[in-house]
Amino acid sequence: MPDALLKVENLETYYGPIVAIRGVSFAVPRGAIVTVLGANGAGKTTILKTVSGVMDPQKGTVTFQGREIQGLDPDKVTRLGLSHVPEGREVFPFLTVQENLRMGAYIREDADGVARDLEMVYEYFPVLRARAEQRAGQLSGGEQQMLSISRALMARPTMMLLDEPSLGLAPKLVKDIFDIVVRINRERDVTVLLVEQNANMALHIADYGYVLEVGRIVMEDTCARLLEKPDIKEFYLGIKDHGVRGTRRWKRKKMWR
Repeated sequence: MPDALLKVENLETYYGPIVAIRGVSFAVPRGAIVTVLGANGAGKTTILKTVSGVMDPQKGTVTFQGREIQGLDPDKVTRLGLSHVPEGREVFPFLTVQENLRMGAYIREDADGVARDLEMVYEYFPVLRARAEQRAGQLSGGEQQMLSISRALMARPTMMLLDEPSLGLAPKLVKDIFDIVVRINRERDVTVLLVEQNANMALHIADYGYVLEVGRIVMEDTCARLLEKPDIKEFYLGIKDHGVRGTRRWKRKKMWR
């Protein structure tokens, strides 16, 4: 794939004796939003943890900006320009909103740039400015998600890994957050790898998608095409297509153009 910012090849990661992902290969082009869809337990979160260094793979390679990074510590991966927004937000509950944001910039030494980026995230999420001196643990779930995304932005990443940003949020708030993700991608030129169970929302904002089942990628295509596939409609969007048989038979296709 031309100008692939992130390339994963034949990745296998285990939880003890259990294989979580097996032989996974995919690429994320620079400047794109790419989504990985799949049911609970499919291995989506494991992919992100392996890419960001939280977990080490048993096999395969992860190449970011032309450099193999599998096995690197997470802080070193972050310093290379890859920020991970974990599932469940994981803010520092006893620190203030502003202190959480500054924790995201711990690798930086440009004080003026950090101050400008604080203003930038407050522009994206004005509620964080109003809550700047409040402890993060006192925020609502949606506000904590905004804080988690903003904290990752404070590292000034080239690429963000987003793990289930819609989890537990009201539909209106989900739309607002995804609108901001699109703005960050376009205005800040931040490439995004998105793991998401809200397939409808993910497929409408992403450029390309992969479908993961039981640790394997079973389908891939542009999101426009995935939205029209009968299997995706039935199993991920809840739309019945009477022309589709009940059996679930995926055919993997590489159709990036």
